[in-house]
Amino acid sequence: MAQRPSDVWVQGRAYERYMGRWSRQVAEVFVARLGARSGLRWLDVGCGTGALTLTVAARCRPRAVVGLDRSPGFLRAARAAAPGPARFAVADASALPLRDAVFDAAVSGPALNFLEPPGPAMAEAARAVRPGGLVAAYVWDYTGGMGLLRRFWDAAASVDPAAAPLDEGRRFPLCRPGPAAHAARRDPPHRPGRHGLPRRPCLGRRP
Repeated sequence: MAQRPSDVWVQGRAYERYMGRWSRQVAEVFVARLGARSGLRWLDVGCGTGALTLTVAARCRPRAVVGLDRSPGFLRAARAAAPGPARFAVADASALPLRDAVFDAAVSGPALNFLEPPGPAMAEAARAVRPGGLVAAYVWDYTGGMGLLRRFWDAAASVDPAAAPLDEGRRFPLCRPGPAAHAARRDPPHRPGRHGLPRRPCLGRRP
């Protein structure tokens, strides 16, 4: 049986050189679309090197903002760039070490597609948010909307056909418009009314 490709997230500084500027740009757009008021308690699930966490800290005047990720290397990069309100900790998105209803908003940047399946992570994020709070996320559109990544994988496969199975556009159906829209409408198991969130910003309110 063929092994599925796996992703290893270790070098935060290397990732920043590759994707950092793009992650910061999309985080700015995403946060602006949320239109959240100041003084909220924010949770960033799968925060990586902190692009979204830091944007919330800079733009939303939060009461608190916490970024969680499973990669210590990525979190070192996030802490190095963090302003005062932002805090970071190592955690598994599918089993958050948090009490229920302690945040006003939970967000996630380009991370859900790396979680198999993403539903439990979004259910955990919703559990940590107070009733009526905000749960929102986005992923890259690998099929064409994120031109840098599309060109990268097309070039990689043309140079080395063995790279084709690693193409994130092929590996992650969640990052395609059709499956993404379906995922936005489907609630995670046993969490009625809570939303897994896809390609473009998609919002849900915890009942």
